[in-house]
Amino acid sequence: MTKLREWLLKILLGKEVPVMAVVYATLIIKGKKTIDQVPALIREQVQQILSDLEVEVQE
Repeated sequence: MTKLREWLLKILLGKEVPVMAVVYATLIIKGKKTIDQVPALIREQVQQILSDLEVEVQE
């Protein structure tokens, strides 16, 4: 399932996306995590994924 998700995001976003950024974005969308719980190292990438998917995140 992870490979499928990564492949879809690659096509949708047109770029390589680190797997952990995709995982955190998915958890945020599902309401399991918040953007504040994302490690600072990948937070910008997660925000970009959410922005590309037109998901608004409250900080």
